[in-house]
Amino acid sequence: MTFASLGLIEPLLRATEALGYQTPSPVQAEAIPAVLKGRDLMAAAQTGTGKTAGFALPLLQRLTQEGPQVASNSVRALVLVPTRELAEQVNESFRVYGQHLPLRNYAVYGGVSINPQMMKLRKGIDILVATPGRLLDLYRQNAVKFNQLQALVLDEADRMLDLGFARELDELFVALPKRRQTLLFSATFSDAIRQMARELLRDPLSIEVSPRNAAAKSVRQWLIPVDKKRKSELFQHLLEERGWGQVLVFAKTRKGVDQLVDELQARGVSADSIHGDKPQPSRLRALQRFKDNEVQVLVATDVAARGLDIDDLPLVVNFDLPIVAEDYVHRIGRTGRAGATGEAVSLVCADEVQLLAAIEVLTRQTLQRREEPGFIPDHRVPQTDASGQVLKKPKKPKKPKEPQAGAGKAAALGRWIDSEKPKVKAVRKAPGFGKAKKG
Repeated sequence: MTFASLGLIEPLLRATEALGYQTPSPVQAEAIPAVLKGRDLMAAAQTGTGKTAGFALPLLQRLTQEGPQVASNSVRALVLVPTRELAEQVNESFRVYGQHLPLRNYAVYGGVSINPQMMKLRKGIDILVATPGRLLDLYRQNAVKFNQLQALVLDEADRMLDLGFARELDELFVALPKRRQTLLFSATFSDAIRQMARELLRDPLSIEVSPRNAAAKSVRQWLIPVDKKRKSELFQHLLEERGWGQVLVFAKTRKGVDQLVDELQARGVSADSIHGDKPQPSRLRALQRFKDNEVQVLVATDVAARGLDIDDLPLVVNFDLPIVAEDYVHRIGRTGRAGATGEAVSLVCADEVQLLAAIEVLTRQTLQRREEPGFIPDHRVPQTDASGQVLKKPKKPKKPKEPQAGAGKAAALGRWIDSEKPKVKAVRKAPGFGKAKKG
């Protein structure tokens, strides 16, 4: 099968050929013909399988062949995404795929000034990629209109709900025209998203090219048990001992991200960070430095779990396990993309055993454990399995007592004498015994 056999027009085929695309991925092979026919679609595919091209290529073709020229402040196709990083990535994909087409695409998101975005929208945009919060701000200020909207794409909709965008989404859905094509693309589908699909989609074609919530088979996963206070020390040890090159590291909190970056930089390791407290230009600059190999270690919170598209990234490290098990799938999906292989290593402490169990249930696999010499934890991590059961916590091994030098015979004699001492029963004193009598 080729992209030409899917019915794509010559300008799109020229763009895919320049990118080295030869054979459509399974999700592309099923999605592209359906989208070209105008079908609503609900597609579940592992991250890194080419799902963005699965909706971008056919939408570009439909917008080129159908509908009027876009009017001022209007959009013809809307792609909603959960994070700024994913907005930039999807927008760039539309730009590259549509470089030979007379269409305009643009991305809007928070964290940057709204005024340049309002100015850009005045000319009209064919494809607008947006985060829900900023799009709603623009709509309330009459900077964007939906009367020409032909298609809506919800990309990573489950993550949008996780980030608390439910209210914004509801308000936006009311503002959109009822007659439209709606596409749901995601690596995972929660029950809440399936309910949303029932309300928004009309007779959708359902595509599942991989098991629900499965992690990519191209990623080798394992964990190292370690005490919480020694995680940073262990990571730096592994970085040096194993000669790791580029590493994407996920930590739970913004404070934890900054602390690890400071420690790495103090040891001469080139490191940078991405998290919600950093302004968008700084986040984009950190990502670009990492892509350009100017930075060895990029440390991020889950704001970057989706939307980071890095070619040939060999390794992802979970410095902390994610609170939401689905985020584990997206974290490790940053490696092993587009047919390449990768590794995902998790540093797990005893406090995280319930998070570990949830991940193993979700991915239907028990992560292999490898203890690192010199870092065997004092607080052992209980055994878990894919059934969700936390097995009995292993007992901490007792260290044998070493006799003091020169005290061998005396110590042995003392033990013999103690063993021969008769056991004397304690005598309970009668009340008032030994007290002086009054009077």
